This record gives sequence, structure tokens and C-alpha cells, in this order.
Amino acid sequence: MTSCFSQPNLLPFEQAQQIIADNLELSLSSENIAIEKALGRVLAENVISPVNVPPHNNSAMDGYAFNAESLKENKTLTLVGRAMAGTPFQGKVEIGQCVRIMTGAKLPEGCDSVEMQENTEVKDNQSNATDGTQVSFLQAVRAGQHVRYTGEDIRLDDCILASGKTLTSVDIGTLASVGVAKVAVVKPLTVALIATGDELKQPGEALTEGDIYESNRYFLSSMLEKLNVKVIDFGVIPDDKALITQAFSDANRLADVVISSGGVSVGDADYTKQVLNEQGDIGFWKIAMKPGKPFAFGKFSQSYFFGLPGNPVSALVTFYQLVVPALYQLMAAEVPKRIQLQAKTTTDLRKAPGRMDFQRAVWAMSDSGDLEVTSTGAQGSGILTSIAKANCFILLPQEQGRVSAGESVTIELFDSLLLPK
Repeated sequence: MTSCFSQPNLLPFEQAQQIIADNLELSLSSENIAIEKALGRVLAENVISPVNVPPHNNSAMDGYAFNAESLKENKTLTLVGRAMAGTPFQGKVEIGQCVRIMTGAKLPEGCDSVEMQENTEVKDNQSNATDGTQVSFLQAVRAGQHVRYTGEDIRLDDCILASGKTLTSVDIGTLASVGVAKVAVVKPLTVALIATGDELKQPGEALTEGDIYESNRYFLSSMLEKLNVKVIDFGVIPDDKALITQAFSDANRLADVVISSGGVSVGDADYTKQVLNEQGDIGFWKIAMKPGKPFAFGKFSQSYFFGLPGNPVSALVTFYQLVVPALYQLMAAEVPKRIQLQAKTTTDLRKAPGRMDFQRAVWAMSDSGDLEVTSTGAQGSGILTSIAKANCFILLPQEQGRVSAGESVTIELFDSLLLPK
């Protein structure tokens, strides 16, 4: 990659996405862990089922098992035993016979169908007897009804979960259902977080004139936690070139990915990009997106670098739109496809051509069933509450101008990173 710090034109958002994706190289290792600890982890290899699920034909109902041929001439069968889940009926059921069976119990030899108990009548109501009790079937029976067949859900040697899958609760249950106790997962990425700026103070500290509280590391850490990565927090580094140089050098040595916020603008004290040019190979700087124009991507000797703007909304939007897909790619994980829909805006939207805009908004269904979207209000890059109040982005293309209320726009629904856990 070549330095783009000297290029006057802004890089289109889609081109920035592609450059990042094309320049990420995977060097992953895996570990075997118990499935109880695998939630949210990324599979390192395909999981092949060692069994059929279910492992045998079994009953989907509490009722009676029999061969459907038995009911062609006679609607009453002789009860000869019971089949319970975990305690199968021993022996073969002959034509004219039936077995009391419970849900999940193995279908006895000779049986091909089950009728639920509600559709039967037992002489003297002795449904638990097996000494020749007669069971009458009150309606027509279809051969094979209420039977779950061997391998109906999963077949032996099926690939049940593919490499790159981020494991969900249902996936954990699926692994358990085939008897898999451990899985190979990708070892977590290590991400270093660095904030720069003399004006930044930690929550709880007293502010002096000109100070502000640093918030970027806090929402970035919580979002990274949802991605199951290890975070090394370098805290706030003052606007001192030597200190910034040392922080980036240490972060490159310790982490797979280095994420900084602040210092990639054009101020006299913004040393970050100077240090990056000296220590790394920087792919680009400045993107045609709003919020988030001053965004840098590159590579150090041992890690990838993402330089986020200092303003919190800009930092969050660039992280969400550009860094998160890159982290999934580096974890060899499937990149989740975010849901995009068309909605009518209830408000005018200010927009000038030149940059792709990610405006914060709330979508809802109108009383008539139409999808509507309403801006959260002021869209300044320092107004973090514009995201806190939102549940979606309004995506306005780079060439788009002002939008009037009632027009259709594309919205992108927030995913689990921006919604409550």
C-alpha cells in the first residue's frame, strides 16, 4: 500500500471498504474448547455429525404404535406392551397388535405409524394394561403418521456447521444434539485501543478549562467485547510525539489490530498520522463519508491499524461501518449482512452532494402498515445521543442532495452491536 496522505481527493466509501478487504491477510490459530464456552466464538473448521438425529425412528406423540396394514380390515387392535423414551419395547409387533408409546420412544420393530391417544378408545379404560386390552381407533390413519424418522434432522456425516460460523445458542444445542463436546474455534483477536489528546479526561476526574471526557474507548471496548476479542487498553496518550510513538510501537508488538481515536485530523498537535507514516504502511486517509472523513487504514510490521476520528459519532460510525467487517474477516468469520430496507422519511433531511451520509434515525411502522423513518434531530459529529436515540441509519449516497419529507430512503437497521444485548 502507498501513502495517501498527500492525495487531495476523498476516497469513496465503497472503495475504502474494498481496499480494506483486499489488504487483510489471515494468519490464524485455533483451539479446542468445550461447547459450554463456545458461545460467540468462530468455528475454525467444519463440524461433521458423528450420528443420525434422531438416531432411530421414534414417536412424535403420546399414543399407540402399530403397522398401518393392521387397520385395513379391523379398527381394533390388541395391546401387547409399552415403549417409553429410554426403555424401548422388546420384540416385534405383529399385524393386529399395537404398543402404548410415549413421545420420543423408539418405534418398535414391525410398527410404521403412531396414532395419538386422543383418537383412540381403550376397553375398560385400561390404557396401561398389556394383557390383551383392546384399543379401538376412531378415525382413518395414514401410514407413517406421527413418526420421526432416523436422520430426519441430521444425517451421519452431514456438515452441520461450517467453518467461519459465529456460534449461537442454537448452534451450541445442535452440537450437543450430535454428541459433540468440544469444537475447534479461532483464537480471539487481540485489539489495542489508544486515545490521543491533551484535552481528554477519564470519567470521574475533574474537568479543567478546555477539557472534555473521553468516551470513545468505552463504547469501543463494549462493542469489541460483543465480538469476543481481547482488548488491551492503552488509555489516553497526551499529544506528545515521543509518547505516541512508544504507544504505537508497544501496541504493534502486543496486538493483532491497533485502533486509535483522535490525531488523524489536520491540527498542529495531531501527531498520529506523522507517527503512522514513520512506523507503518498507510493505505489511505480521508474518506468521502459523513460523519467520519478523517479515517486511516494501514499496516504496521505485526498488526493492522485503523485510525478513527476523535469526535465520538465519527469514531463510532467509522468503527461500525469499516472496522467491524474487517475484524470479522480477520477472524475468518462470516460477515453478517445488515438489513437494509426502504422507508419514507417523516422529516426533511439536510444533505449536500460529496460524501456518503450515515444519518441517525428511528424506524417504525405507521398505523397504515408503511415503514417510516424519523431523524433523531441534530446530526453533529459530537452529538453521541443522536445514536443513543436511534435504531437505524439513513443511508444517503455520495451524490445525494437534500431529501424532503415523504420521499423514500434506504435505511440500515442496527444490529446487536448497537442494540441492547
